[in-house]
Amino acid sequence: MRSLIQAGLAALLLLGFSLPAAAQEWPAKPLTLIVPFGPGSSPDVMSRLIADQASKTLGQTIVVQNRPGASGNLGTSVIAKAAPDGYTFGVSITGPMVNNTVLYKELPYDPKQDIAPLTLGVHQPNILVVPASSPIKSLDDLLAAVKDPKSQYNFPSTGAGTISHLSVELLLERAGGQAVHVPYPSSPAAVTSLVAGDTHFAALPPIAVMPLVNDGRLRALAVVYSERVSFLPDTPTVAELGLEGIEGSGWIGFVAPSGIPKDIKAKLTNALIDAIHNPDVQARLHSQFMEPVGNQPEEFAQYMDAELQRWAPLIKRLNLSVN
Repeated sequence: MRSLIQAGLAALLLLGFSLPAAAQEWPAKPLTLIVPFGPGSSPDVMSRLIADQASKTLGQTIVVQNRPGASGNLGTSVIAKAAPDGYTFGVSITGPMVNNTVLYKELPYDPKQDIAPLTLGVHQPNILVVPASSPIKSLDDLLAAVKDPKSQYNFPSTGAGTISHLSVELLLERAGGQAVHVPYPSSPAAVTSLVAGDTHFAALPPIAVMPLVNDGRLRALAVVYSERVSFLPDTPTVAELGLEGIEGSGWIGFVAPSGIPKDIKAKLTNALIDAIHNPDVQARLHSQFMEPVGNQPEEFAQYMDAELQRWAPLIKRLNLSVN
């Protein structure tokens, strides 16, 4: 009887202490980071820079897996449907997490129910630019031009419903101007149209326009954001110039499957935030014209809510849809 009691007590002690020990052991194997876009894309570049540093904190390799397709919906769906054990997480952007909930009649996931925000990695505020040969020298010049009833201005974007499209439409709406939207399949194609003179102005990602701003082929009029950026410190924001609430940022944030245990979520989030705040990582992100953030999950969630409030009404007014 004494042996049975001792065995039972031993089992209870083992049960009582095994779960916390298991939780403390996470991560016990390499992690997978899903990127819903191809190699070399901005989300891919950012993910690899931050994952490399975060893996040192976690003591495990973070393997980046590219799952492009369907405007980021495919890879974001993979994240949403992964086991919520902390071993699979990913990044996503405005489209799959915000705008596509309005643009698409159906999505294979629910961003609110199926995905848990971890931290906002970077902002990539669009830069409002014109060709260097343009007579437009300032935002005031541009607004005066597009307000002219005889105006025949047009602007390129990276596709209908993208931030490069919506931020200009919101700017035109606030200013009471008009211009024709010309969608292109990529940022380089949109930039080429500007340099060739086929289009007149644009709000495009900094990685696409800054090399041409720096070499004098494009002129930066304003940053489509609420704060100035490190790589254009002397260029005002549209907010400073009187158009508040227009934040055309191609942000990238880290997310995980909903249901991830709180302690694991906290450990993973903290490792990512520490990596984002690492001086060497920040320098490398700045070299890619990215503005590091690294905030708490609740702040990231609030920002996405603000994005939905900003873009959903405009998408509906423009009657944009994908399916």
